[in-house]
Amino acid sequence: MDKFVVAGNGPLNGAIEASGAKNAALPILCSALLSDEPLHVTNVPRLWDIATTRKLLAQMGCTVEQPGAHEMVVDARPITTCVAPYELVRTMRASILVLGPLVAARGEAHVSLPGGCAIGARPVNLHLMGLEAMGAEITLEGGFIHAKAGRLRGARIVFDTVTVTGTENLMMAAVLADGETVLENAAREPEVVDLARCLRAMGAKIEGEGTTTIRVQGVAKLHAATHRVLPDRIETGSYLVAAAVTRGRVRVDRTDPAMLDAVLVKLQQAGAKIATGTDFIEVDMQGRRPDAVNIHTMPHPGFPTDMQAQFMTLNCVADGVGVIKETIFENRFMHAVELMRLGADIQIEGNTAVVTGRERLQAAPIMATDLRASASLVIAALAADGETFIDRIYHMDRGYEDIEGKLSALGAKIKRVSKLI
Repeated sequence: MDKFVVAGNGPLNGAIEASGAKNAALPILCSALLSDEPLHVTNVPRLWDIATTRKLLAQMGCTVEQPGAHEMVVDARPITTCVAPYELVRTMRASILVLGPLVAARGEAHVSLPGGCAIGARPVNLHLMGLEAMGAEITLEGGFIHAKAGRLRGARIVFDTVTVTGTENLMMAAVLADGETVLENAAREPEVVDLARCLRAMGAKIEGEGTTTIRVQGVAKLHAATHRVLPDRIETGSYLVAAAVTRGRVRVDRTDPAMLDAVLVKLQQAGAKIATGTDFIEVDMQGRRPDAVNIHTMPHPGFPTDMQAQFMTLNCVADGVGVIKETIFENRFMHAVELMRLGADIQIEGNTAVVTGRERLQAAPIMATDLRASASLVIAALAADGETFIDRIYHMDRGYEDIEGKLSALGAKIKRVSKLI
C-alpha cells in the first residue's frame, strides 16, 4: 500500500494544467450504453475511478479502446449482460450511473446497491422513483436493483432534494423515452451540463441544463459522437488553495474560471490576488498569510462541498477564526481529526466546525479518510514543519491525476513510497 511523504518547504510557485473532470467523465462514459455506435471521449483523466468504470463497461461486453493516454472509445454494440456487480459498485458509487442508460437502451438492468459511504448516506431512492414514474418496474432483491421496462415514457419528475447523480441518471434515461420528460429541482452542476452537451452531440434533445428545470424530448436512437470532458473544477480549486496555504503563487491552465466563482470569492476574502483569463486562474498570496474565511456548503452555484476540506486546511493556518458549516453530507468532517494531529485548532459541533488558525502546523503520521479529505491533508502537510507521512492515499488516486508530479512541478517536496503490508 502506497503512502505520501511530504515535507513543508515554503511557498508553491509555478504553473500546471488541470486534468479532465472525474465527475463529468464517469457519467459521460456510462452514456455510451445508450447508443449502438461508438462514443469517443477525450480529456479523460487517468484515475482509479475511470479504470473501474472501464472495467465495468468491459465486463458488460462493451469494447473499450484507448487510442491515447487521455482518450477512450466505448462501443456498446457487443454488450452481453446488464449486470453491475457488487464487487465493482462497492468501490465506486458512481457505478449507479449505468442504471438509467441500461433500462432505457436495453430494457433491463441489474445493478448492485452501492452500500455505505464514508462521508454519509447517499440513497438512490430518487433514481428509482424517477424510473418508476417513467414506467420501469423496480424490485430490490439480494442487494440488487432489478429494473425492467419496455420503452420508457416521458414524465414530470420533481426531486425532493437536489441530486447530481439522480439528475444525470434520469436525464440519460429520458433521452430514449417516448415523449417529453421534465426534471424539476434538477442539479445545476457544471458536470451535469457537460453530460447534456455530450448527449446532445449524440443526437439527444435536451434544454435547460444548468437551471433547475431540464426538459428532454425523447428520440428513437442516438449516434456516434466525440466529446471533450470539461476541466476538473475541484482539482483546480485544490491547487489554488494549496497556493494560498503555502503563501505562494500558482497558475492553473486549461481550466474554466466560470465554474469556480464561489471558490474564487473565498480565496479573495482570504487575501489572495486573483487573475483570470478564458482558460486560466492564478492565485498570488504575495508571501502573506491567508485570512480566515467562513464557509457554508451548498448545491451549485453555491460553495461546493468537495472544496470544504481544503478550505478547512486553509483556516488551520490562517489569521483569525473561520466557521465552516457543512449542509450536504452529514459525516464530512473526518479529516478534522487528522488535521488536529498536525496541531490544528478545530472545534466541531454537529455540522459546524470552528477553526482557529495557527502560524504553522507540525508534521505527524496521518491517514486519508476519503477523496477530498486526502487532498486537504496533503495541502496541510505542505504547511507543516517536518515530514508528514500520509497513509491510505488510494483515496487520492481516485480523483487526482498525478498529484505528486503536479505539486513537485510547483516546488513541493512530496514523494510516493510503497509500504509493505
